[in-house]
Amino acid sequence: MEFILENENLRVTVESHGAELVSVVNKQTGAEMLWQADPAVWARHAPVLFPYCGRLKDGAFTCKGVRYEGGQHGFARDMEHTLRQQDADSVTLCLEANALTMKKFPFAFQFITTYTLEGNTVSHRVEVINDSDEVMPFGLGFHPAFLCPFEEGKATGDYVLRFDAPQSPVVVETGEKDGLVTGQRRPLFQNQTDIPLTDTLFAHDSICMTQLTARTLSLVEKATDRSVDVQIEGFPYVLVWSVPGPVKFVCIEPWHSLPDARDTDGRWEDKPAAARLNPGQRFATTLKMRFNR
Repeated sequence: MEFILENENLRVTVESHGAELVSVVNKQTGAEMLWQADPAVWARHAPVLFPYCGRLKDGAFTCKGVRYEGGQHGFARDMEHTLRQQDADSVTLCLEANALTMKKFPFAFQFITTYTLEGNTVSHRVEVINDSDEVMPFGLGFHPAFLCPFEEGKATGDYVLRFDAPQSPVVVETGEKDGLVTGQRRPLFQNQTDIPLTDTLFAHDSICMTQLTARTLSLVEKATDRSVDVQIEGFPYVLVWSVPGPVKFVCIEPWHSLPDARDTDGRWEDKPAAARLNPGQRFATTLKMRFNR
């Protein structure tokens, strides 16, 4: 089911399947600003990643000696979320643990998603509640894809990814074939704001950055300063990604956790997590995306 949110600036569509943002339209220009999930390129718009980000080693983890198989980025993006509340400019959806999720993740939980429009900003709040009677570790991340170039006639080189302050990012290396954290890290650059956008930037896959102090990372059209600004403050990892070849979209992905490491023992209890919630505890995080175009 689709839910339409509107204010004077934006018309936004949220899909109950995956609680996924699927459209952001500028009402003044009629321009669509979110990637439209062309299945020949990448068939998603802006999935939310839970209960883990990235890949699992050997496609599975163990918890209390039981093996649970899972695909990339968890299962929340592939399940139906139920409506809890809707207003003209906001909607709240929820995924609760059920018989199917327990086969994939052996904890009772509530995964509550709220989208709110604030001027030209889309705010995406996620709250996780541990309804089980034991400590629940989990991972969580955002994966929005923004159309790029912004319009026909523009080229990849007309755009940059720009921090709002000079940064010295450290790249968390992952394997090109297995997507697992290798344990190696390297500096991306020193005291710069811009990552030039090229058609070869993502030839190795995503770029996972840590040790950032910036408040925002933006996709910017250099000649006009039109942009999409993503708030990254408070997130320990920020990834940028697109499919190899001519750039058609760019993902800016603030994450609270990482894929499995190559040397992991596969035990869920040992996995680095966004949070480890005691019974009844909750964790909340918010992604804000401002559309200045």
